[in-house]
Amino acid sequence: MALGRGSGPPIWLLATRALWRRARRRVRSGPTGRWRFMGGTPERVLIAPPDLRLADSQIANEIYHGRFPLAGHLVDMGGDSPFQLEVADLAWLNSLHGFRWLRHMRQAGTELASSNARALVSDWLSVHGRQISGIAWDPAIVARRVIAWLQHSTVVLQGADLTFYRSYLRSLAVQIRYLRAMAPDMLDGEERLRARAALAFAALSLPVSNSALRNATNHLSAELERQILPDGGHVSRNPMAVLELLADLLPLRQTYANQAEAPPVALIAAVERMLPALRFFRHQDGTLALFNGMGSTIQDRVSALLHHDDTGGAPLLNATHSGYQRLSMGGTVVLADTGTAPQSDISHQAHAGCLSFEMSSGRHRFIVNCGVDNYGADEFRMLARATAAHSTATLNDTSSARFTTSGRLADLVGTPLTGGPQRVPVKRTDAGGIEGFIASHDGYVPRFGIVHEREMALSGNGNILEGTDRFYRSGGRPALDDGRDLVAVRFHIHPGIGLFLDPSERLVLKGAPSDVWIFTCDAVDPQVEESIFFAGAGGPQKSRQIVLSFKASQIGEINWRFTRTELIG
Repeated sequence: MALGRGSGPPIWLLATRALWRRARRRVRSGPTGRWRFMGGTPERVLIAPPDLRLADSQIANEIYHGRFPLAGHLVDMGGDSPFQLEVADLAWLNSLHGFRWLRHMRQAGTELASSNARALVSDWLSVHGRQISGIAWDPAIVARRVIAWLQHSTVVLQGADLTFYRSYLRSLAVQIRYLRAMAPDMLDGEERLRARAALAFAALSLPVSNSALRNATNHLSAELERQILPDGGHVSRNPMAVLELLADLLPLRQTYANQAEAPPVALIAAVERMLPALRFFRHQDGTLALFNGMGSTIQDRVSALLHHDDTGGAPLLNATHSGYQRLSMGGTVVLADTGTAPQSDISHQAHAGCLSFEMSSGRHRFIVNCGVDNYGADEFRMLARATAAHSTATLNDTSSARFTTSGRLADLVGTPLTGGPQRVPVKRTDAGGIEGFIASHDGYVPRFGIVHEREMALSGNGNILEGTDRFYRSGGRPALDDGRDLVAVRFHIHPGIGLFLDPSERLVLKGAPSDVWIFTCDAVDPQVEESIFFAGAGGPQKSRQIVLSFKASQIGEINWRFTRTELIG
């Protein structure tokens, strides 16, 4: 059973904490506080940690010519410094100041690329290195930059003169001290864990005392034990967090070994849990399921990380702690969200998608959630988080959870999920060649007094997916006919899937000539409506959805089925 983690601190407390963090950061980075980050400069970088993120030498060439393709957007510098140009796109700025793009210079492997990397770092030092302020010194961005500067120090420092060499190491030392001071007050979740990883990288890569390394390791271990769940998921319930954190934790584990230091038990255990969790969320085509902030997947990134998974076994079917279920049989995979929202202070990307599911067959995703456009407009992101953007049921065109979006409050606390399901009991029903589960949620009880229960079963060697949705009041009583019992059960179709009627007026979903599914429903005529697939590799795409609309007071239980069949002529 996935219980109510979603309560968490109330919004007023989150706002108070945010104001306190801002005040502390202002004091610490102000003229009276900067002295704390001054100190000795390390003599050298002992080791450059590996970087497992994909690199492209063509991007290095683009950057050399002043074109920066970052965070889904290309900005042409026109001969200006990228660190002085006013750019409105926040994601692009985050990526620019995070310096992960240095890996493309490493991939190019030329003196020209190295010289360009050094020139850009020198430019950053002159513009932002002397004053601790602005987006460049956001602690989350500093953590990424520290890791990137260490990982690609050989590229940046190749052919460097002594003056630049010392400036580079001096700035690294200041950033590390700053990050060490800011880490305890960072927002909970992935970025705080990455900050602790960055400090561990620094303690391994630079000459430090044994006590400094021990302190960094202890803080990292504590954060890993708190954030990485027993089934390998992340407390945010976002599959992308597992992918992104593994891209930092795997090189960190290797760096401990390369320095003849025993990796902490918490790091080894976390990685060994997270790699199977990554496979848990993977569809047949190599992409990750679109739950709770997940956008488009670059399959090669997933494959590169799973190359380090030595277990090689089948993924879990029941991710109890993360709140997900997996059905897998005969080339068909079904993934379902059966958990509550994470606590409000780490729910800024969480979705109101309880009991939603996705289905893939062969190399095609058939039923999906709409996902998010990671680099798109904020209004799209909010639409993508709504229940209606998921393959589940909505009541009265309302989401099963709410989001904090009002002006000043959103500026302080972001857009956490509030008021969602508090109890999501789950029971597996695997038996006799059938994989399945029954789950319900109470997200609609406070407003409408109705529980949504979903039962799903995959059988026939993966050729039949059957589902039942039930709607009732507490104690199993039928819903009232009070005008607040309008149900819409949605099945969002991936834009790459064909959808048409066969001669018998049945809905046919076609992924390939040999991969065809028929959708049927026993009590309601399915309607096809327009939808938007936000998680397209090139941005949002038009798509379609199958919708079953009815009143819960008249139809308390509805049965539907997807059946794989031969190509329809």
